[in-house]
Amino acid sequence: MPNKTKTQRDPRRDDLRRLGERVREHRRTRGMTQEALAEALELSVAYVSLIERGGRNPPYTTVVAIARALGIPAARIVAEE
Repeated sequence: MPNKTKTQRDPRRDDLRRLGERVREHRRTRGMTQEALAEALELSVAYVSLIERGGRNPPYTTVVAIARALGIPAARIVAEE
């Protein structure tokens, strides 16, 4: 596997960052804290924070659970707008 230089970025990281930004935006719009979302998902606050910062690639089931906890269709946090 070739090594990436600092000037090359993995496009998947950008996708994860955008996913996290959408999760954060919808959470804040609903007036939820990271703590409240984490509790609803039975996840740690640290994990929710990492998702929102694009530091984790959550499984599909977690993305669907996040959407349900936020009361939105999963497509709203996954789809590019």
